[in-house]
Amino acid sequence: MYKTLIRPILFKFDPEEVHYYTFSMLKKFPFLAKIFLPKPIEDKRLEREVFGLKFKNPVGLAAGFDKDAKMFNELFDLGFGFVEIGTLTPKAQEGNPKKRLFRLQEDSAIINRMGFNNGGVDAAVKRLRKNRNVLIGGNIGKNKITTNEEAVNDYIICFEKLFPVVDYFVVNVSSPNTPNLRELQDKEPLTKLLSNLQQLNIKKEKAKPILLKIAPDLTDTQLLDIIDIVKETQIAGVIATNTTISRENLLSENKSETGGLSGKPLTKRSTEVIRFLSEKSGKAFPIIGVGGIHTAEDALEKLEAGASLVQLYTGFIYEGPQLIRDINQKLLKNYN
Repeated sequence: MYKTLIRPILFKFDPEEVHYYTFSMLKKFPFLAKIFLPKPIEDKRLEREVFGLKFKNPVGLAAGFDKDAKMFNELFDLGFGFVEIGTLTPKAQEGNPKKRLFRLQEDSAIINRMGFNNGGVDAAVKRLRKNRNVLIGGNIGKNKITTNEEAVNDYIICFEKLFPVVDYFVVNVSSPNTPNLRELQDKEPLTKLLSNLQQLNIKKEKAKPILLKIAPDLTDTQLLDIIDIVKETQIAGVIATNTTISRENLLSENKSETGGLSGKPLTKRSTEVIRFLSEKSGKAFPIIGVGGIHTAEDALEKLEAGASLVQLYTGFIYEGPQLIRDINQKLLKNYN
């Protein structure tokens, strides 16, 4: 029903405006999801234990969809095994000027240049205190006005404030929409950033997993650096991958828009990065695979390439909640 009835209506409107409208409808009328959307699969065989956490199934919602932690309970009820909120910054910020979100329907893709628009970490923490037992990832970043030299402080602020209300952390240095942010992926600044966070983490009564989200545009040499950094800082794992700045083989008229590209054009590259990290590291750390998952087969390819869990974003927008069910059904069939 989603692809034949709901999506054609939603896609007639501005993508950012309809995103928030859909949020408000699900919040006000939660019964609509039960009427119009597929029933989630509940099965003990889908459970996964990764970096010390138990996930009810391996299909999560990627960061960027519920930036301000306003809908995590409702989204979890659609069948996700976990929900990642953010990217959050210490201070609220508007993000980049609108229009900043573009559908590329011929390519089953999206380009965004949102720019870490969010209401700030404090507001999100208040909402997360109303968590109904959802496994939550906290994706953290720096404010636009914060220099790279001072960026560590922004990440520390978000880490400390979110620590009581999230289950794991994601350090986002790979968004292409905050000026110079990707420079923090270089070996020296990234090692410094992760080391600082990990030092704070291990001093806690019970440390929480810290993951690094990386860009798909890194070279093999840079990916080898990532493996070294993960081992040196002893963080829990990697999320591969964020959006790409590549524009190869696109058909849609919006292909020239600046920003990060997500969706089907990213499927192959994100899987390549997962496989590279898994093989070259000797499966030394868990990987969450994200990027271009539009079918159950896409998800299984990432799991077979070395991912322990997967996340949806653009595929969820194009395919709807049925995609969560399809992936879990495919996994269950493989167990039989």
